[in-house]
Amino acid sequence: MSQFNGFPTRMEFTPIPNLFINSLLAEITDIAELKLTLHVFRILFYKKGTLRFITYNELASDVSLISSFGETGKKTDEILHRALTMAIERGTILHLSLKRNEAVENIYLLNNEANKETVTKIRNGEIHLPELESKPIPEVITEKQPNIFVLYEENIGLLTPMIAEELRDAEKNYPESWIKDAVKEAVNAGKRNWRYISAILESWATEGRSDGTHLRDFKKTDPDKFIKGKYGHVFKR
Repeated sequence: MSQFNGFPTRMEFTPIPNLFINSLLAEITDIAELKLTLHVFRILFYKKGTLRFITYNELASDVSLISSFGETGKKTDEILHRALTMAIERGTILHLSLKRNEAVENIYLLNNEANKETVTKIRNGEIHLPELESKPIPEVITEKQPNIFVLYEENIGLLTPMIAEELRDAEKNYPESWIKDAVKEAVNAGKRNWRYISAILESWATEGRSDGTHLRDFKKTDPDKFIKGKYGHVFKR
């Protein structure tokens, strides 16, 4: 087991009910049920509107949840089904099976008074849910990241999958020291966003830095490294 490097100074939190920690947590002995329940809290936190629910397809396609099971293929589906069944039987979440376009759609809600009333009204036909959509859920970055990722999260904000991909592309196109310096400049200017950092890097790439250094000053193992990258349009041979 690799050792965790610690939490960054700046990060987002997922609210968890105290009742879960004080009462339910001690009763849950199955690790899959525990992981599922924690991820349900996370996913619902990102939902909008008064009625917040999760579809089975959302759970089955959530990378953070599925990868936490440590299995693949059919085995993963079995673990998810078992964990859902245990959470439903425990009373942590509520379950509804709805017919949508000739197919059955399973949805799950947190078990509270408001949702219990809603489930009853849905079953009685008093409430009709709108077309269900499986919306992308922000992925939790769990892998060990290079220093620039930690630097970004500590100084700029949440490291989303999209921002992580932008940083990986920047790593291929610019020296690491440039990325770190660009982050610092953005912080000093009060512009804590990736667009501003990217603009700084592109400016340095085309015009050089104030200290006189250019990209050509950095030794490259691949002469086409910067030309082939995402920002290759700003480079010239």
